[in-house]
Amino acid sequence: MPQAQLHDGNLIEFELHGEGPMLLLPLNPTPIEGAQAEQMRQYGTDPALGQSFIRGLRDLFRLVVFDYEGHVLSTPKPDTLTPDNIAADFLAVADAAGADRFAYYGYSWLAVAGLQLAIRTDRLSALILGGYPPLDGPYKEMMAVTTASYDIARGVRPSPDDEWSSGSLSEEQTRQFVTLYKELQSFDDRAIQARLTCPRLSFVGSADTISYNENWGNVVVDIAGPVLRERTTLQALGWDVEVLEGLNHMQAMQAEHVVSVIRCWWQAKQLHRQ
Repeated sequence: MPQAQLHDGNLIEFELHGEGPMLLLPLNPTPIEGAQAEQMRQYGTDPALGQSFIRGLRDLFRLVVFDYEGHVLSTPKPDTLTPDNIAADFLAVADAAGADRFAYYGYSWLAVAGLQLAIRTDRLSALILGGYPPLDGPYKEMMAVTTASYDIARGVRPSPDDEWSSGSLSEEQTRQFVTLYKELQSFDDRAIQARLTCPRLSFVGSADTISYNENWGNVVVDIAGPVLRERTTLQALGWDVEVLEGLNHMQAMQAEHVVSVIRCWWQAKQLHRQ
């Protein structure tokens, strides 16, 4: 399987599927099985999410599929998971795949990463971000949540009863996200909008607001709110916006919803260019 070398010298595997314009897809191409898969189904998530995306998009794109989230969890980067290094990692994958120009899709924190990639390269042909607002993003709230997660991992805070939300993440695994969001505290997502020139799509579930309990500092991370409030502004800035009615954060990332959004948007943009 082809590999790319990341900023810390570690290697990440990727798969290539389909034909057409290149699309970087940071998803796990290998279905999860067993007890973990059953637990994921109970929470309404697809244990074969990457494969579902591959099946749904390989006739439109040359897909470069790589499990970046799985990689950073298995090979933590507690002091180096910065926006600069993440962008460099994505470009390294694109280089290894032979993609001079490419589209990028990312959801949740990988959408955060995608926005950072977009202001660090002129190689993007399109940018598709889901589950995180490209304008007025909740960076302070995410800093609070990731800090709480880090404190739980190192025993400073009590662990929540809900193991799905707390997970069993280690100190190093959680600290890397503190590193990321600490770097983003001074990031002004309004100031960079003029630097984004490629076609771009933002989508969210209309019910995507995550409320954390006292173990997490009672933080509310509002994902949908900024997109709903600033939809007109986003469109004036060049973003296409899709709102998936009634869907929360987990639901709005599932292939059954996202694949059709990407396909319809991409085909509309292609028709518009002709």
